[in-house]
Amino acid sequence: MTTEYLLGLVVLVLSLSWTPGPNNTLLAASAARFGYVRTLPHLIGTVGGFGVMIFLIGLGLSEVFQTYPLIREILRFVGAAILLWIAFKVATSPLPTGERRETDKPWTPARAAAFQWINPKGWMMAISLVGSAPQTSPTWLSPLIVAAVVMGIGATSANGWALFGKALQRFLSTPLRFRVFNFVMAALIVLTVVGILFADLSGKAAH
Repeated sequence: MTTEYLLGLVVLVLSLSWTPGPNNTLLAASAARFGYVRTLPHLIGTVGGFGVMIFLIGLGLSEVFQTYPLIREILRFVGAAILLWIAFKVATSPLPTGERRETDKPWTPARAAAFQWINPKGWMMAISLVGSAPQTSPTWLSPLIVAAVVMGIGATSANGWALFGKALQRFLSTPLRFRVFNFVMAALIVLTVVGILFADLSGKAAH
């Protein structure tokens, strides 16, 4: 694994991690609603869960999707449907108040980690990164390095988006501003879904 590849990997992951997407949007919305500290479990689950997902795909799950493309397509549309439902929940989320319902709470690490497996943008990113990684000996070294880079850079983008949401918390104190913010976050998720439905998930472009 060359230095040139690692530098290219870092630049690519930076661009992919910091752009708007379901994870970043949800973290910003969560921090705007619950604050940064209460969003940390969601953040940790997102970063750790995606890193584990990258590593497992690198160990061979990508071959399953290459061999059985129908599974990949099912994931695409199921994931898109779930993202649209999440966008609806974000858009219609009520203004934070001092009295919260029992179900009104941030995501747990387990829920955030599980979300990675039905996030089509995550699959697109994972398959592309793993598909372009060089072979190493032992074979697990390459996916481990990719996963480590993704987790390291992903932690910076996740924190950045969460802090962005937290910074807007005071500004979003009025119902109108909060509703507009939620609609913008939901719209970003919907735009991601549109891109997913027309994207090539085969990973061929990465080779």
